[in-house]
Amino acid sequence: MVNSRYEKKKRKGKRLKRVLLVFLTLFLALVAYGGYLLFETYQAANGAYTELDRDKSKYRDKEVKINKDPFSVLIMGIEDYSSGGENGRTDTLIVATLNPKEKTVKLLSIPRDTLVYYEHLGYESRINHAHAYGGKEMTIEKVEELLEVPIDYYTTVNFEGFKNVIDIVGGVEVEVPFDFTEKSDVDNSVLQFTEGPMNLNGEEALAYARMRKQDPRGDFGRNDRQKQIIQAAMSEMLKPGNLLKVDDIAKEMGNNVQTNIRVSEGIGLSKLYAGFNSSSMENVTLEGADDTSTGAYYFVPYEESILEVRSILKQHLEIEDSTAQTESTTE
Repeated sequence: MVNSRYEKKKRKGKRLKRVLLVFLTLFLALVAYGGYLLFETYQAANGAYTELDRDKSKYRDKEVKINKDPFSVLIMGIEDYSSGGENGRTDTLIVATLNPKEKTVKLLSIPRDTLVYYEHLGYESRINHAHAYGGKEMTIEKVEELLEVPIDYYTTVNFEGFKNVIDIVGGVEVEVPFDFTEKSDVDNSVLQFTEGPMNLNGEEALAYARMRKQDPRGDFGRNDRQKQIIQAAMSEMLKPGNLLKVDDIAKEMGNNVQTNIRVSEGIGLSKLYAGFNSSSMENVTLEGADDTSTGAYYFVPYEESILEVRSILKQHLEIEDSTAQTESTTE
């Protein structure tokens, strides 16, 4: 009887060991697979990393730490189809300032036809030509000169990457301001947009962001729609379900995005902004006038608007505003 109970106990112990072994094997397999995915994601995202030819902006006394200090990012949407992928013009220029302490973001769209001076040419031209003249470095230089604030980081994305990322996160929901149609860049078909909430896929989101001829507000309306898409995309990316798609997003970034934000910095930033939503984002507008005196169209910002935008961005970046100090001293 004793031997029988001992044998049963022994067999039960062996079964328990086998079950534990199976669970342990599955656990190790999952860990290994997760580690593989993490490595693949890291490698893919690293493919997007491209440094600038400088340590810091001339408008900075010292380098900023992305997870501690307020910083700025210049988002450039590139028309690379027009140049075979080599230094196309910027169809979109958006300056985003982020304040980690406040967990707030400010977005400024710079109209693509904004008039700026090019020293190497000796004359003025549109700001969106800067990328064709000198790539991301010259674009950053012109934006810094216009706003007199540092551009700490940059991100360039071509239209293919823009569409694919939107599709990966399952589309974006926007509030369409009015009815309009726009041609698809895929097959030239007509896409219909109706006033009110709409969920857009990548192809539709690109058409929505680029349309301007039918917008009664012209570039201003277009800029607002672009910021609308960015806000919606950021909200979608931070949803728990889409955080599981980080591998696909990272691979897409490696193929179609360039940035000088390191993977480790991006991971830290995503943790810092956990729970972030679009209500923490504020739009900043650069006001100006249309100029067709030369026969071509240009956008000329009002001086008072430039000063106001500079002050808003500097305050958000926690940079001393010498202009405001001068004005208060004068008064």
